[in-house]
Amino acid sequence: MNAAPDDDSAYRLDQAWVRKSFDRASSGYDASAVLQADVRQQLLERLNLTALAPGVVIDAGAGTGRASRALKRRYPKAHVIAVDTSLGMLRVAGKQRSWLRGFSRVCADACRLPLPDGCADLIVSNFMLPWSELDLVLAEFRRVLAPRGFLSFTTLGPDTLSELRSAWLAVDSHARVSHFVDMHDVGDALVRAGFAQPVLDVERYTLFYSDVRSLAVDLKAIGARNAAHGRLRGLTTPRKFDAMRLAYEVHRRDERIPASYEVVFGQAWAPTTIRRSDAQGTEVSLEDIKRQLQKRRSSPNAS
Repeated sequence: MNAAPDDDSAYRLDQAWVRKSFDRASSGYDASAVLQADVRQQLLERLNLTALAPGVVIDAGAGTGRASRALKRRYPKAHVIAVDTSLGMLRVAGKQRSWLRGFSRVCADACRLPLPDGCADLIVSNFMLPWSELDLVLAEFRRVLAPRGFLSFTTLGPDTLSELRSAWLAVDSHARVSHFVDMHDVGDALVRAGFAQPVLDVERYTLFYSDVRSLAVDLKAIGARNAAHGRLRGLTTPRKFDAMRLAYEVHRRDERIPASYEVVFGQAWAPTTIRRSDAQGTEVSLEDIKRQLQKRRSSPNAS
């Protein structure tokens, strides 16, 4: 029996499916990720508002490495660690010539980073949080950030793909579109994780398509497929897809259909002290990190 859409368990993420979706999308991701690129640029520009000189930077959910390379240009003396759960994405990133010195690629779940406590000065994450368990990943970010380390990220709010969600709800009660967390709940999660001075705001974007099928193709091309455990397994019948398509038509204007995105921008600081009983272990050298990464590269999942 499938869970009803108001049952939170129906929207719990299937991480194996998330990984598979982004692996499949990796080769053509950059060509389709127009919104992601625009938001990434804004996210990076917001770093101008904060005086930072990080020694170690983590790009969490690095994908094909576009933000990682921009961060290296911004902070040339920093060691940039590109982390992604998708080995396919990191392989595409590794084909870029700029991956020479001062970079590491780590294939890992951001909820379980293979990095020491307090090792990073800056974590940047663009659109990774919607595909992660929020409390777990924020707690892990908090763990690896050094005192006064900075976190800057984007995620998606509940109004994202609202037209697609309402069109599917007119057809059946399956979890057809992923659940996205409200900005205020993200702020509460940052506080629970131990972050200080969280600041969040929302920007709204609308993409337009000739028809629903074009939207579906675009979502698949960037790996943004429904990863909820309560999703309908197997292929959608043509009859159901046509019913959804007709329901979506109420949103059409100027011969195009809209796809709305609610993008949440967030920033927060790690406190000046970190929660550990052994104070002597709070400082981690770059050599310690390199040794950790070398161990990771020797494992089957490392890139």
